[in-house]
Amino acid sequence: MLRLNNGDAFPLLTLDTVGDGALSVTHHLARFYGVVLLYRGSWCPYCNAQLAAFARAREKLDDLGLKVVALSVDNRADATALVEKHGLNFPVGYGVNAETVAASTGAYVNDSPRYLQSTGFVLDPNGKVITAVYSSGAIGRLVAEDVIGFVGYVKSKA
Repeated sequence: MLRLNNGDAFPLLTLDTVGDGALSVTHHLARFYGVVLLYRGSWCPYCNAQLAAFARAREKLDDLGLKVVALSVDNRADATALVEKHGLNFPVGYGVNAETVAASTGAYVNDSPRYLQSTGFVLDPNGKVITAVYSSGAIGRLVAEDVIGFVGYVKSKA
């Protein structure tokens, strides 16, 4: 199965997003460091905690020039409720096809019900992967403070 490695270009993904309409992930993140979070669904407590932590870290992310995009197979109503519940301040895509996203990113897919397992990518301003975290189950995901420290380090060495 395909896995994205450091240096690989992030694939072209277009999402329907809560409040923002259609969005091209790579276009939205172009010229910025980017974080792409594939989350299991609004029902997942670990995903809720991760997304809320990224929303709370907005000021630090902005200071580093980091933009975040999240996506899942959730329907529009569930994704909208999640955005409202946590005050998510970044684009949240909904209704993605698990197989299509998995084929282009290498994310693990849960069989029944069908959803993407938690997967996270940090991208450089050219859209290249600089780290990828793949989880095959409920735990194991990017943490906002780790991403902030990592990108701060990368930028200090540039």
